[in-house]
Amino acid sequence: MEIDEYQAVRTQCLAWLTRLTGEQGDGLRQLFEGCASLADCLAIIEERGAHLRCCPHCRGDKLYRHGTLRGLQRYRCRQCRKSFNALTKTPLAFIRLREKWLPFLQCMLGSMTVRAAAETTGIHRNTSFRWRHRFLAMAKDDRPKPLSGIVEADETYLLESQKGSRHMTRPPRRRGGHAKKRGISGELDCILVARDRQGLTCDFVPGRGPVTVAQLQQHLLPVLDRAVLLATDAATAYREFAKDHGIAHRAVNLRQGERVLGEIHVQNVNRYHAVFKTWLIRFHGVASRYLSHYLGWIHGLDCRHLSTPQQFLRAALFPAGS
Repeated sequence: MEIDEYQAVRTQCLAWLTRLTGEQGDGLRQLFEGCASLADCLAIIEERGAHLRCCPHCRGDKLYRHGTLRGLQRYRCRQCRKSFNALTKTPLAFIRLREKWLPFLQCMLGSMTVRAAAETTGIHRNTSFRWRHRFLAMAKDDRPKPLSGIVEADETYLLESQKGSRHMTRPPRRRGGHAKKRGISGELDCILVARDRQGLTCDFVPGRGPVTVAQLQQHLLPVLDRAVLLATDAATAYREFAKDHGIAHRAVNLRQGERVLGEIHVQNVNRYHAVFKTWLIRFHGVASRYLSHYLGWIHGLDCRHLSTPQQFLRAALFPAGS
């Protein structure tokens, strides 16, 4: 059955099920929704399978169909003789309960916590945490390139966190704690955000402490169009970076009270910082090693390109640019 035909039949069935009342009707509706979620999920996974051009084990290009397993088409490589499916060598390999993937992603679109998402979808809280970061592993890299026109760039900082780590490299803090040193130091994770006036946004976690010219060259340079006008604060690293690479650069000196110089300001990127930090409060702190995942999550929500569970699943299955 084609996907469009399936959606039409699903709509008709749901309309019929709404006429049923009582516990039996509720049970039938829940059973049908679970089956519909599984069918949608398998259809999206098979979209990835249709794009397979080489073996994930040996990169060989001589493939043939080799039966199905749990609803997914399997393939076999003529060179290494190994079999695989569309999820092999992806973060979603070996995850079960596929009928709950789309309901779980709907919870993520609602920015639900680990425990709330687990209770809503009927899975264990540990499974909920694991699924969250599996789905974000590739979705976090879905970014627009290049940024053009006037591009604002600025960094913000969060206290380094080893939340959940069993082998900490420092004494634990109570309720998050505070940095021992004042100002920007190696105790703070740097979050670099670049945003153009069309709303396209790229973000990075270059390291700890103040951003450096080398970090700007590594992360910021590849996403900039050569004809951009870079708008930043008065930090020396941005000035040296722009000079080294021949990029037009204007700065506002926030310490001297400069906020806007004509069209030059960093208010859009500072708004993005505020949205991210406000949204992050609900999770009561996140580990530094997962910071890029949460940046990818808020990017999908803020830029409206992840608005349905199906879009979220495609972002988790298809690498950026594919």
